[in-house]
Amino acid sequence: MKEIRLLLPFLLLAASVIGFLAFLYPFVLPLLGVTSVPNGRSVEVPLLFAALATCALLLLLLLFQEQTIQRGQSRALGLLAVLIAFDAALRLLPSLLGASPIFLLIIVTGYVFGSAYGFVMGAMTLALSAIITGGIGPWLPFQMLTAGWVGMTASWLPKWRGTAQRLALTLFGSIWGFLFGAIMNLWFWPFAAPGLSDTAGLYWHPGMSLSETLQTYWKFYLTTSLVFDGTRALGNALLVFTLGPAIVNVMQRYRDRFIWQPWAAEEHQRTPQTDMPSEIVR
Repeated sequence: MKEIRLLLPFLLLAASVIGFLAFLYPFVLPLLGVTSVPNGRSVEVPLLFAALATCALLLLLLLFQEQTIQRGQSRALGLLAVLIAFDAALRLLPSLLGASPIFLLIIVTGYVFGSAYGFVMGAMTLALSAIITGGIGPWLPFQMLTAGWVGMTASWLPKWRGTAQRLALTLFGSIWGFLFGAIMNLWFWPFAAPGLSDTAGLYWHPGMSLSETLQTYWKFYLTTSLVFDGTRALGNALLVFTLGPAIVNVMQRYRDRFIWQPWAAEEHQRTPQTDMPSEIVR
Protein backbone atom coordinates (compact mmCIF):
# COMPACT_ATOMS: atom_id res chain seq x y z
CA MET A 1 0.00 0.00 0.00
CA LYS A 2 2.76 2.45 0.94
CA GLU A 3 4.66 1.65 -2.26
CA ILE A 4 1.54 2.32 -4.36
CA ARG A 5 0.99 5.70 -2.72
CA LEU A 6 4.58 6.61 -3.56
CA LEU A 7 4.32 5.46 -7.17
CA LEU A 8 1.18 7.48 -7.94
CA PRO A 9 2.78 10.94 -7.51
CA PHE A 10 5.91 9.67 -9.27
CA LEU A 11 3.89 8.73 -12.36
CA LEU A 12 2.05 12.05 -12.30
CA LEU A 13 5.36 13.87 -12.07
CA ALA A 14 6.86 11.80 -14.90
CA ALA A 15 3.87 12.50 -17.17
CA SER A 16 4.02 16.21 -16.35
CA VAL A 17 7.76 16.46 -17.00
CA ILE A 18 7.38 14.67 -20.34
CA GLY A 19 4.55 17.04 -21.20
CA PHE A 20 6.50 20.16 -20.30
CA LEU A 21 9.40 18.99 -22.42
CA ALA A 22 7.11 18.24 -25.36
CA PHE A 23 5.53 21.69 -25.19
CA LEU A 24 8.70 23.69 -24.63
CA TYR A 25 11.52 21.87 -26.43
CA PRO A 26 11.24 23.95 -29.65
CA PHE A 27 12.24 27.03 -27.64
CA VAL A 28 15.30 25.24 -26.22
CA LEU A 29 16.67 23.82 -29.46
CA PRO A 30 18.26 27.13 -30.62
CA LEU A 31 20.35 27.12 -27.45
CA LEU A 32 21.75 23.80 -28.63
CA GLY A 33 22.53 25.11 -32.11
CA VAL A 34 19.46 23.65 -33.83
CA THR A 35 17.68 26.44 -35.70
CA SER A 36 14.96 24.50 -37.49
CA VAL A 37 12.89 21.32 -37.14
CA PRO A 38 11.90 20.34 -40.69
CA ASN A 39 9.22 17.82 -39.70
CA GLY A 40 7.58 19.96 -37.03
CA ARG A 41 6.00 17.78 -34.35
CA SER A 42 5.70 14.67 -36.50
CA VAL A 43 8.28 12.84 -34.38
CA GLU A 44 7.24 13.56 -30.80
CA VAL A 45 3.46 13.34 -31.27
CA PRO A 46 3.31 9.52 -31.43
CA LEU A 47 5.95 9.29 -28.72
CA LEU A 48 4.01 11.65 -26.45
CA PHE A 49 0.78 9.79 -27.10
CA ALA A 50 2.46 6.49 -26.26
CA ALA A 51 3.97 7.95 -23.08
CA LEU A 52 0.64 9.40 -21.94
CA ALA A 53 -1.21 6.18 -22.71
CA THR A 54 1.38 4.22 -20.74
CA CYS A 55 1.21 6.59 -17.76
CA ALA A 56 -2.60 6.52 -17.78
CA LEU A 57 -2.62 2.70 -17.95
CA LEU A 58 -0.11 2.42 -15.11
CA LEU A 59 -2.13 4.87 -13.02
CA LEU A 60 -5.26 2.81 -13.59
CA LEU A 61 -3.43 -0.41 -12.66
CA LEU A 62 -2.04 1.16 -9.49
CA LEU A 63 -5.45 2.55 -8.56
CA PHE A 64 -7.00 -0.86 -9.18
CA GLN A 65 -4.32 -2.49 -7.04
CA GLU A 66 -5.00 0.03 -4.30
CA GLN A 67 -8.72 -0.67 -4.50
CA THR A 68 -8.05 -4.41 -4.30
CA ILE A 69 -5.97 -4.01 -1.15
CA GLN A 70 -8.47 -1.65 0.43
CA ARG A 71 -11.67 -3.66 0.31
CA GLY A 72 -14.82 -1.72 -0.42
CA GLN A 73 -13.17 0.80 -2.76
CA SER A 74 -13.52 -0.94 -6.13
CA ARG A 75 -16.64 1.07 -6.96
CA ALA A 76 -14.53 4.23 -7.32
CA LEU A 77 -12.94 2.93 -10.53
CA GLY A 78 -16.35 1.93 -11.84
CA LEU A 79 -17.59 5.45 -11.20
CA LEU A 80 -14.50 6.87 -12.93
CA ALA A 81 -15.22 4.80 -16.05
CA VAL A 82 -18.84 5.99 -16.13
CA LEU A 83 -17.79 9.61 -15.67
CA ILE A 84 -15.24 9.38 -18.50
CA ALA A 85 -17.80 7.89 -20.88
CA PHE A 86 -20.49 10.44 -19.96
CA ASP A 87 -18.13 13.40 -20.11
CA ALA A 88 -16.74 12.29 -23.48
CA ALA A 89 -20.29 12.08 -24.84
CA LEU A 90 -20.91 15.67 -23.73
CA ARG A 91 -18.47 16.77 -26.45
CA LEU A 92 -21.14 15.91 -28.97
CA LEU A 93 -23.05 18.94 -27.73
CA PRO A 94 -22.43 22.05 -29.85
CA SER A 95 -19.99 24.45 -28.23
CA LEU A 96 -20.07 28.23 -28.41
CA LEU A 97 -16.68 29.79 -29.22
CA GLY A 98 -14.72 27.34 -27.09
CA ALA A 99 -17.18 26.90 -24.21
CA SER A 100 -17.51 23.20 -23.44
CA PRO A 101 -19.27 21.31 -20.60
CA ILE A 102 -16.56 18.67 -20.30
CA PHE A 103 -14.40 20.62 -17.84
CA LEU A 104 -17.01 20.58 -15.06
CA LEU A 105 -16.75 16.84 -14.34
CA ILE A 106 -12.96 16.86 -14.79
CA ILE A 107 -12.62 19.57 -12.13
CA VAL A 108 -15.08 17.99 -9.71
CA THR A 109 -13.57 14.50 -10.05
CA GLY A 110 -10.07 15.75 -9.28
CA TYR A 111 -11.38 17.87 -6.40
CA VAL A 112 -13.21 14.97 -4.73
CA PHE A 113 -11.12 11.89 -5.54
CA GLY A 114 -7.59 13.31 -5.80
CA SER A 115 -4.87 14.06 -8.32
CA ALA A 116 -4.49 10.59 -9.86
CA TYR A 117 -8.22 10.24 -10.55
CA GLY A 118 -8.33 13.82 -11.84
CA PHE A 119 -5.44 13.29 -14.26
CA VAL A 120 -6.86 10.05 -15.64
CA MET A 121 -10.31 11.63 -15.89
CA GLY A 122 -9.01 14.55 -17.93
CA ALA A 123 -6.67 12.61 -20.20
CA MET A 124 -9.04 9.73 -20.95
CA THR A 125 -12.05 12.01 -21.45
CA LEU A 126 -10.23 13.89 -24.22
CA ALA A 127 -8.97 10.64 -25.76
CA LEU A 128 -12.39 8.99 -25.82
CA SER A 129 -14.17 12.15 -26.99
CA ALA A 130 -11.71 12.45 -29.88
CA ILE A 131 -12.68 8.94 -30.99
CA ILE A 132 -16.39 9.74 -30.68
CA THR A 133 -16.24 13.07 -32.49
CA GLY A 134 -13.51 12.23 -35.01
CA GLY A 135 -11.16 14.77 -33.48
CA ILE A 136 -8.03 12.63 -33.67
CA GLY A 137 -4.98 14.56 -34.80
CA PRO A 138 -1.50 15.66 -33.77
CA TRP A 139 -3.07 17.97 -31.17
CA LEU A 140 -4.73 15.10 -29.27
CA PRO A 141 -1.88 14.09 -26.89
CA PHE A 142 -1.38 17.74 -25.98
CA GLN A 143 -5.12 18.08 -25.25
CA MET A 144 -5.00 14.92 -23.14
CA LEU A 145 -2.06 16.21 -21.15
CA THR A 146 -3.53 19.67 -20.55
CA ALA A 147 -6.93 18.29 -19.55
CA GLY A 148 -5.11 15.88 -17.22
CA TRP A 149 -3.44 18.86 -15.58
CA VAL A 150 -6.86 20.44 -15.05
CA GLY A 151 -8.06 17.42 -13.08
CA MET A 152 -4.78 16.96 -11.26
CA THR A 153 -4.53 20.56 -10.03
CA ALA A 154 -8.18 20.56 -8.94
CA SER A 155 -7.16 18.24 -6.12
CA TRP A 156 -4.89 20.99 -4.77
CA LEU A 157 -7.81 23.27 -3.94
CA PRO A 158 -8.61 23.66 -0.22
CA LYS A 159 -11.57 21.54 0.89
CA TRP A 160 -13.78 24.39 2.00
CA ARG A 161 -17.53 24.30 2.46
CA GLY A 162 -20.44 26.43 1.36
CA THR A 163 -19.89 29.71 -0.42
CA ALA A 164 -16.09 29.54 -0.12
CA GLN A 165 -16.07 26.19 -1.93
CA ARG A 166 -18.36 27.47 -4.68
CA LEU A 167 -16.26 30.58 -5.28
CA ALA A 168 -12.95 28.66 -5.20
CA LEU A 169 -14.18 26.11 -7.76
CA THR A 170 -15.64 28.86 -9.94
CA LEU A 171 -12.43 30.87 -9.92
CA PHE A 172 -10.44 27.72 -10.64
CA GLY A 173 -12.64 26.85 -13.62
CA SER A 174 -12.35 30.39 -14.98
CA ILE A 175 -8.57 30.44 -14.72
CA TRP A 176 -8.24 27.11 -16.48
CA GLY A 177 -10.57 28.36 -19.21
CA PHE A 178 -7.80 30.77 -20.18
CA LEU A 179 -4.87 28.51 -19.28
CA PHE A 180 -6.12 25.59 -21.36
CA GLY A 181 -6.06 27.68 -24.53
CA ALA A 182 -2.83 29.46 -23.65
CA ILE A 183 -1.03 26.15 -23.10
CA MET A 184 -2.57 24.44 -26.12
CA ASN A 185 -1.35 27.22 -28.42
CA LEU A 186 2.20 26.15 -27.68
CA TRP A 187 1.81 22.85 -29.50
CA PHE A 188 1.74 24.67 -32.87
CA TRP A 189 2.89 28.27 -32.26
CA PRO A 190 6.66 27.63 -32.63
CA PHE A 191 5.95 26.08 -36.04
CA ALA A 192 3.20 28.46 -37.18
CA ALA A 193 5.48 30.53 -39.43
CA PRO A 194 8.52 28.50 -40.52
CA GLY A 195 11.41 30.22 -42.25
CA LEU A 196 11.13 33.56 -40.48
CA SER A 197 14.47 35.26 -39.90
CA ASP A 198 13.19 38.27 -37.95
CA THR A 199 10.30 39.28 -35.74
CA ALA A 200 6.96 39.15 -37.58
CA GLY A 201 4.85 40.63 -34.79
CA LEU A 202 2.84 37.52 -33.85
CA TYR A 203 5.13 34.57 -34.45
CA TRP A 204 8.25 33.11 -32.90
CA HIS A 205 11.54 32.49 -34.63
CA PRO A 206 14.72 30.90 -33.23
CA GLY A 207 16.61 34.16 -32.78
CA MET A 208 14.26 35.61 -30.16
CA SER A 209 15.26 36.22 -26.56
CA LEU A 210 13.04 35.15 -23.68
CA SER A 211 11.52 38.61 -23.24
CA GLU A 212 10.87 38.93 -26.98
CA THR A 213 9.27 35.48 -27.01
CA LEU A 214 6.93 36.37 -24.13
CA GLN A 215 5.98 39.71 -25.66
CA THR A 216 5.35 38.17 -29.07
CA TYR A 217 3.28 35.36 -27.62
CA TRP A 218 1.24 37.83 -25.60
CA LYS A 219 0.40 39.72 -28.82
CA PHE A 220 -0.42 36.44 -30.55
CA TYR A 221 -2.67 35.37 -27.67
CA LEU A 222 -4.54 38.68 -27.51
CA THR A 223 -5.09 38.65 -31.26
CA THR A 224 -6.09 35.03 -31.83
CA SER A 225 -7.20 33.39 -28.58
CA LEU A 226 -8.43 35.81 -25.92
CA VAL A 227 -12.08 35.95 -27.02
CA PHE A 228 -12.23 32.20 -27.63
CA ASP A 229 -10.68 31.37 -24.26
CA GLY A 230 -12.74 34.04 -22.51
CA THR A 231 -15.89 32.29 -23.68
CA ARG A 232 -14.55 29.00 -22.35
CA ALA A 233 -13.69 30.62 -19.02
CA LEU A 234 -17.18 32.12 -18.77
CA GLY A 235 -18.78 28.79 -19.61
CA ASN A 236 -16.69 27.01 -17.00
CA ALA A 237 -17.57 29.64 -14.40
CA LEU A 238 -21.32 29.41 -15.04
CA LEU A 239 -21.39 25.60 -15.00
CA VAL A 240 -19.18 25.24 -11.93
CA PHE A 241 -21.01 27.98 -10.03
CA THR A 242 -24.46 26.52 -10.69
CA LEU A 243 -23.78 22.77 -10.68
CA GLY A 244 -20.36 22.30 -9.08
CA PRO A 245 -21.24 22.21 -5.34
CA ALA A 246 -24.21 19.89 -5.91
CA ILE A 247 -22.10 17.41 -7.90
CA VAL A 248 -19.33 17.65 -5.28
CA ASN A 249 -21.83 16.74 -2.55
CA VAL A 250 -23.11 13.75 -4.52
CA MET A 251 -19.60 12.48 -5.25
CA GLN A 252 -18.50 12.98 -1.64
CA ARG A 253 -21.50 11.02 -0.40
CA TYR A 254 -20.70 8.25 -2.87
CA ARG A 255 -17.07 8.27 -1.77
CA ASP A 256 -17.90 8.25 1.93
CA ARG A 257 -20.46 5.49 1.53
CA PHE A 258 -18.54 3.06 -0.66
CA ILE A 259 -14.90 3.99 -0.09
CA TRP A 260 -14.30 3.00 3.49
CA GLN A 261 -11.65 1.26 5.55
CA PRO A 262 -12.88 -1.87 7.35
CA TRP A 263 -11.77 -2.31 10.93
CA ALA A 264 -10.59 -5.87 10.37
CA ALA A 265 -6.99 -4.99 11.24
CA GLU A 266 -8.06 -3.52 14.55
CA GLU A 267 -10.19 -6.55 15.34
CA HIS A 268 -7.28 -8.90 14.59
CA GLN A 269 -5.12 -7.00 17.05
CA ARG A 270 -7.45 -7.73 19.93
CA THR A 271 -6.24 -10.44 22.25
CA PRO A 272 -8.64 -13.36 22.15
CA GLN A 273 -10.41 -14.08 25.41
CA THR A 274 -10.27 -17.58 26.74
CA ASP A 275 -13.54 -19.33 27.31
CA MET A 276 -14.75 -19.37 30.87
CA PRO A 277 -14.82 -22.75 32.57
CA SER A 278 -18.19 -24.33 32.28
CA GLU A 279 -18.47 -24.93 35.96
CA ILE A 280 -18.56 -21.21 36.82
CA VAL A 281 -21.16 -20.40 34.21
CA ARG A 282 -24.52 -20.05 35.89
